[in-house]
Amino acid sequence: MSHRCHSILFGPGGRALAQIASVSADFKDGQVIPEHSHPEDQLLFASKGVMTVRTKQGVWVVPPLRAVWIPSNTSHFVATSGSVSMRTLYLLPRLCRTLPRKCFVMNVSSLLKELILHACKFSRLSKNSSLERRIVGIIVDQLKAVESIPLQLPHPCDSRAMRVAKPLFSNPGDSRTLAELCKQCGASKRTIQRLFLEETKMTFGKWRQQLRLLHAMQLLASGQKVTAAALDAGYDSPSAFISMFRKQLGATPARYFQAEAAMP
Repeated sequence: MSHRCHSILFGPGGRALAQIASVSADFKDGQVIPEHSHPEDQLLFASKGVMTVRTKQGVWVVPPLRAVWIPSNTSHFVATSGSVSMRTLYLLPRLCRTLPRKCFVMNVSSLLKELILHACKFSRLSKNSSLERRIVGIIVDQLKAVESIPLQLPHPCDSRAMRVAKPLFSNPGDSRTLAELCKQCGASKRTIQRLFLEETKMTFGKWRQQLRLLHAMQLLASGQKVTAAALDAGYDSPSAFISMFRKQLGATPARYFQAEAAMP
């Protein structure tokens, strides 16, 4: 059951205390923030490590130096892979009206990263202070220009499609074909292909590929070597995984995590 967190931006009677509030926290590998929701929009940033955000609608994996947008009143929980330095901004709902009312992972520019880290030096940012008002304005401007990156895994809703997905959630490296997985789901291969396309906007093959990529990324953040992570996630070879990783994130896994280690 989702727990609704106490608001840190709203006072008695629903009066807004500020426009943005911040929370900084460090976590060890494998820690979980239980399912909860809050009345503010949330920008969840990983300055180090990998976070996985789960909702009923899907999974979003947040690599280092990326962020996930979580709209207000969205029930979610967060799990960590590797040592995680989490920096969170809570924003008044609709402060960033151009952002979608659904979760997505975004690239974080160097300027936005510095703004997030700077904002976390304040417990709250209020429009009553000219300095704080300017910081809020620049953060909002930067959020208007963010680019979404495809690091989400939508969940199918249909029970038959979920019976196919469930064993793959448990073991992304499962090598069974779709035809073999369909034997116990009560639907034909053609029906499952149609359901995945309709409900996740991905073909089943693309969905499975995404599941494996996100799983491998979590393993890498937890300290596994590239070869072990690739094989555990179901890739035929480390080179196949490296190629897919580069396609999605613009760098090889080694270069990507080296860049993270170089950040302050």
